[in-house]
Amino acid sequence: MNHLPILPILIPSLAGILMLLPPIADRLAIQRYLSWFSLALLLGLCFQLVFQVDTETQIYLLGGWQPPFGILLLADRLSVTLVTLTVFLAFCASLYGSAHEETTGRFFYPLFMFQVMGINGAFLTGDIFNLFVFFEILLIASYALLVHGGGKEKTKASFHYITLNLLGSAFFLVALGTIYGTMGTLNMADLSAKVSLLQPESVAIAKAGALLLLLVFGLKSAMLPLQFWLTKTYSAAAAPVAALFAIMTKVGLYSIYRVFGGIFGDNGGELANIATPWIWPLAIATLVFGMLGALAAPSLRLLTSNIVVMSVGTLLLTFVMNEGQSLSAGLYYLVHSTVAAAALFLLADQISVQRGNAQDRFVVSRPMQQAGMIGALYFISAIAVIGLPPLSGFVAKALVLQSAQIASEQIWVWSAVLISSLLALIAFSRAGTSLFWHLSGSKPGTEKAKPVQLVAIILLLLVTPMWTVFAGPITGYMHRAADDITHSNQLILQVISDQEAIDHDSH
Repeated sequence: MNHLPILPILIPSLAGILMLLPPIADRLAIQRYLSWFSLALLLGLCFQLVFQVDTETQIYLLGGWQPPFGILLLADRLSVTLVTLTVFLAFCASLYGSAHEETTGRFFYPLFMFQVMGINGAFLTGDIFNLFVFFEILLIASYALLVHGGGKEKTKASFHYITLNLLGSAFFLVALGTIYGTMGTLNMADLSAKVSLLQPESVAIAKAGALLLLLVFGLKSAMLPLQFWLTKTYSAAAAPVAALFAIMTKVGLYSIYRVFGGIFGDNGGELANIATPWIWPLAIATLVFGMLGALAAPSLRLLTSNIVVMSVGTLLLTFVMNEGQSLSAGLYYLVHSTVAAAALFLLADQISVQRGNAQDRFVVSRPMQQAGMIGALYFISAIAVIGLPPLSGFVAKALVLQSAQIASEQIWVWSAVLISSLLALIAFSRAGTSLFWHLSGSKPGTEKAKPVQLVAIILLLLVTPMWTVFAGPITGYMHRAADDITHSNQLILQVISDQEAIDHDSH
């Protein structure tokens, strides 16, 4: 058996455990280098896995137990793309955090590794119950990371964040019980086969469970009206933590893709495409809310947080547009928007440090010590997020617009995406003017970005030109990744069928 699919879970788990044991627990430098080594090693393995799954989807059976009863990990193009993105974000955020954040509290690196483990597990699991388990792992780690370093704002934001997610977890369990009670399984592939065979008396109960899952995933992905936790949480978190949090909403979106695309999709019988009528208006509303929030944001952190909300709305649109055929454009946009948002969170921190008491708020302040360097990085980030050529944001939004084929969809999608891009241009222009041109005095502060911090930001921003240069092969890969939502289920069902045939012959 190929053991590569479990390594994105195993490596950060073991690294996190080692960091809690003596003598490493008391040696911050060893934790730092162990974190870098583990994430760099894992990133290399993820790239290897990207090429492997493009040839053949990998199904990993833990303990050798066959599905649908055994626990399985599914490494296909979709899941591996998001795992690779998570590890890359974590590596850059860890680099940035080594300059300051690691010293503001205890267990920074172990918590970082446990959150990476939880996120990777959520992307790789093949059943909904273990999706819940990995959700809880990543959330517990995120609770501690959010308050790392202490402070009034972090504590206040963490209270709302923890309360809402605990409620979401309770609803998640109720939904799992409802679905298991009606279909007798929680394996995603097995559910995709059994949902069309539901008895009439069970349809209403299964529908209630499915819509409850949509509520939970909507909360995790920050879909309106469940997005209010995000802006305060992300803006209050430490910069490297917020950068890693940029992938958190994508876990909720990925769950929507898998559950409502692979289970309650076109082949869902009476429950086919059950989420589409709900997601359409909520996606537009989420995009509009994020757009208005970006215009009203008083600081760069809050502006970036609202940009994350806008990206959620856009990604939800790509899921329901053209009966899901636009998802490949959404996946291209997902990677671009995640790394751009992460880079902006790190930049906001540098701007805050170098502007003194003004921090990253859009008010008059002293000049920055590295205004030229930080300004150039801000300019690149803004172009990428807004969607101006020649960076990947332009390609991503062009693909999204192109994927709207039906006239009624074109009216809503083109209007929402183009107007949001225009307002994002206004918001970032206003922010840049306030941060770099509205100055008091001519003497800059003394604080400078450390080389490792600049390296982390530049690594993230390098993705945007690369995503443009290799847009052709990347979009082809993303198209195949979108198809994996249904194809991977068929592959697992074939494994189940083969095992049933073997069992029958043995008897």
